[in-house]
Amino acid sequence: MTSSGGDGGERLAPITYLPGADRPAVSNEPAYPTDEPVRWAVPLESSAAPFARDTGTGAPEPLRLSGGSEAESGESATIEAEDALTKRLRRSALSEREARAFLAQRDVDTSIIEATIERFVGRGWIDDAVLAEQLLHAGTTRKGQGRRAIAQALAARGIPRDIADAALADLPDDDAERALEYARSKAHGLRSYDMDTALRRLIGQLSRRGYGGSVASIAARTALTESRGGTGGVRFR
Repeated sequence: MTSSGGDGGERLAPITYLPGADRPAVSNEPAYPTDEPVRWAVPLESSAAPFARDTGTGAPEPLRLSGGSEAESGESATIEAEDALTKRLRRSALSEREARAFLAQRDVDTSIIEATIERFVGRGWIDDAVLAEQLLHAGTTRKGQGRRAIAQALAARGIPRDIADAALADLPDDDAERALEYARSKAHGLRSYDMDTALRRLIGQLSRRGYGGSVASIAARTALTESRGGTGGVRFR
């Protein structure tokens, strides 16, 4: 969200952080690299139940309610579930399936799990579509993965098939180019091997990143030929 400043420009609205999270130091540098996708903001709704008691030491103390009626017992279990899941989300994002499994491992009642997940999804703290975009971005820009490996990563994280398909539909059909880029980054380290051995190793590396068949073979042969001073490499347009 933006608001108009006195100079007529637009300014970003302030972000409220998860309870107990460290706030970043003030800096003139961008908060994230410009080529990275923006991680969704995690607002703290004023109407949300309290997650922790302020101890005055900077470290939140989890609430623990004891005794009382069945309603109080259910409220205590709900607060503890939200507290545990919030702390887990401060480390890294989770899919809905991962969040359910996390709470189930702590013997949280099924009804409380579903209610907690619903609240967190409603607040935007858990978002399978955003997580899918982040995994796709990481796979293509940092890990050099092909479409098949990215699809497997999405499935492994519990991203629903329809959301995964929508994310992959936005992925350019450039496996050949990305395979060649990755192969070039590895070819120099294989110069001590003969061509056949280097080719087998590089094709294996490409296959493990989701590039198979002719895409891996052509990329590996092209990159190795270039690294050894050849000029007959295949180029993709």
